[in-house]
Amino acid sequence: MNPIPVTLLTGFLGAGKTTLLNHILRGAHGQKIAVIENEFGPVNIDSALLIHEASEVIEMTNGCLCCTIRGDLDGHLRDLHARRAAGELAFDRLVIETTGLADPTPITQTFFASDALIQAYRLDGVIAVVDALHAPAQLAEHAVVRRQIGFADRVLVSKGDLVDEQALAALSARLARINLAAGQYRLAHGEVDLGLLFDLRGFHLDDSVLAAPAAHPAQLYQPALGASRSAFRAPAPAQSFADDIAALHLHHPGALDMLRISAFMNQLMEQHGDALLRHKGMLAIAGEPRRLIFQGVHKIAGFDYGREWGDEAPRSDIVLIGRSLPEAALRAGFAECVAG
Repeated sequence: MNPIPVTLLTGFLGAGKTTLLNHILRGAHGQKIAVIENEFGPVNIDSALLIHEASEVIEMTNGCLCCTIRGDLDGHLRDLHARRAAGELAFDRLVIETTGLADPTPITQTFFASDALIQAYRLDGVIAVVDALHAPAQLAEHAVVRRQIGFADRVLVSKGDLVDEQALAALSARLARINLAAGQYRLAHGEVDLGLLFDLRGFHLDDSVLAAPAAHPAQLYQPALGASRSAFRAPAPAQSFADDIAALHLHHPGALDMLRISAFMNQLMEQHGDALLRHKGMLAIAGEPRRLIFQGVHKIAGFDYGREWGDEAPRSDIVLIGRSLPEAALRAGFAECVAG
């Protein structure tokens, strides 16, 4: 049985997560989706979709499932998987909606904490919903908002119709400086193309690790990195902000020394692992025809070799998203890893 793909839906209070979730559940995607609501209070999925409640699981008219948890996420994940394997529950993918005050870190780490969960689930992507009207104040006042954005593979901006285009562009630039690897999209009244939410491969160890998403009409910001573009370019902000979460792109148009880059990464984890939210990269290693791909969350990281470079010019790219990272020192350390 293939691992169950998981989407983590995060965002601050009132950003529009539940409205988006109702849109997902009503969508004509032909999939049975299980939803975990990590909330306090009553289940707030659209009551028109609910038909039956058994134990902690609510079945919906379109075959989707919803359950509310207030305790151990690990235990609930194991229970859902066991009941699915036993034929008691039928679903194709899992969506977890977090409380607006939740730090995505412990939820994300849950999926890498045990072999059983690694075999049962595959974390596909983290979606952050951002309230365009209130985001500037929330970003300044609440560290958890900055962490939610820093963790995201996609950022959906709601309530864009309540601000002017200049304010929206300024917010987009600010979000890109926090997370330059996440595409940004307009969320219109809680609705968005469902193709933007699923099959993101956000935690896969393959060539898609730094790939730019396809262009889309709802797009506000598109990250791009490739053979013809040596650096991510976040839009220049209209003003500077003292956001403690920021993204750093390290690039070298060639190969690195394996021993040096290994020492650099080990030191990065040891000294700054607690401050790192996400780190990912694709590296060219001297004497190795294949590209080395890695993904990580805090001090948890996975490495694997991908396909050979072939006719493509080898290059090395690392994207770090973290809190108050020492940019100058990290750039200098990375430069010392160049094969010579």
